[in-house]
Amino acid sequence: MSQSTHFRSSSTLKRFSFAKRLKEIDMFFQGKDPVHQTMRRTARRLEKSSIPYAIIGGMALNAHQYKRTTGDVDFLLNEKGLEEFRRLFVGKYYAPVPGRPRRYRDRANGITIDILVAGRFPGTGKPGPVMFPEPTKVVEVISKYRFVNLATLIELKLAARRYKDFGDVIELIRARDLDESFLQKLHPSVQRDFIECLEEKDERMNMRQEKIN
Repeated sequence: MSQSTHFRSSSTLKRFSFAKRLKEIDMFFQGKDPVHQTMRRTARRLEKSSIPYAIIGGMALNAHQYKRTTGDVDFLLNEKGLEEFRRLFVGKYYAPVPGRPRRYRDRANGITIDILVAGRFPGTGKPGPVMFPEPTKVVEVISKYRFVNLATLIELKLAARRYKDFGDVIELIRARDLDESFLQKLHPSVQRDFIECLEEKDERMNMRQEKIN
């Protein structure tokens, strides 16, 4: 490691404030942070413009009772909705992120928005048995806002085949007390993965119990 790299790393560490981070987490779970503000503001604009949407990603995890922070907001739109979003809002309210054609930055607070498009595929984006659905077919209204329903959220996370997404599914299983009866709501291609997440959840619970004992 070069001397200049060392100094940059040290400076970065010094700028981090644990107390500030705790305050940010507290604001997030109160719904008063910039991420929630961007979510609500964007959802209202979409609804006012009659653009079908469903909130997905980390904010949907919270809506479905798995509490964790996130630094951005994901919206599921169809192709026409994406075109309308760009026409009505990009430039005025949101700035495009270079190199990411469906990522935008909220001009009001810098929070990023990712647009996921119906008909495309989760994870690597390569064609597979599970694709992003039309938002109107999978939407569930929670606290006045439109979120992707629980079964679709789990299905898409399993289809993405990423460790972080599998971890999210395990925590959703725990938070919602899901069992094998939930399998019938999922695409056959991800049912085996769901069972593995169930088994992993049980193993984690057993390990916690052993530590207590």
